[in-house]
Amino acid sequence: MSAMTTLRTDSVGCGDDGQMDLHLWTPDGGGTSAILLIQEIFGVGPYIRAVAERLAAAGYIVGAPDVFWRFERNWEADHTEEGLGASIGKVQQLDFQQAISDCVAALEHLGGLDGITQAPAVLGFCLGGTLAFGVAAAGEPSVCVSYYGSGVPDMLAMFDQVSCPTLFHFANADAYMPEGAIDAVAAAIAGREGIVVNVEAAGHAFDNHEAPMFYDEPAAKAAWAKTMAFLDLYLPVG
Repeated sequence: MSAMTTLRTDSVGCGDDGQMDLHLWTPDGGGTSAILLIQEIFGVGPYIRAVAERLAAAGYIVGAPDVFWRFERNWEADHTEEGLGASIGKVQQLDFQQAISDCVAALEHLGGLDGITQAPAVLGFCLGGTLAFGVAAAGEPSVCVSYYGSGVPDMLAMFDQVSCPTLFHFANADAYMPEGAIDAVAAAIAGREGIVVNVEAAGHAFDNHEAPMFYDEPAAKAAWAKTMAFLDLYLPVG
């Protein structure tokens, strides 16, 4: 599949509250499988756009919702200490349940696009990793991939609502995860089919190549290979 993609922005209705932007990447020639890509706290910036291009090059239609739209439309922050601090401030304004509902609306919009033949996957990083798990519980994605969602250990009661295959990526030196949290997730999935925990030898946000303070290339490559294999198993292209 060619790496060429087209980019457009759709509007997703979120009840009476207004319209959320959903940034869309379409592979050259279109596609039949889609992925909802949920941002980190830094917004739909260069890193998330690069991930979207990566997925579109693999043949997926990709939609990245503007999660902070209710209070700061199209927020983008630099991957610096200043950008990190400002982005943490944005997260503190976020109503998580409302954000999950908005992302479910985006998932449904994505699934309704012409040519899509099955429910989209949901894939999220950091903040998006937590929201992706929320979408798996509240919506009906075909598959969920959650990268280092620090909120996941507080949502273990939601596992009974999750029916799709789910892959969790965590890091063994993640300063944003409480001690014992990964073990708690692993214990909660015991006996559940199609739910996998992968732990990389790295710190938080190891996939983010735009953030030198976080990026860990070996961990990023290893986890990405597992992500693509998981997607290929449960949501193949074409």
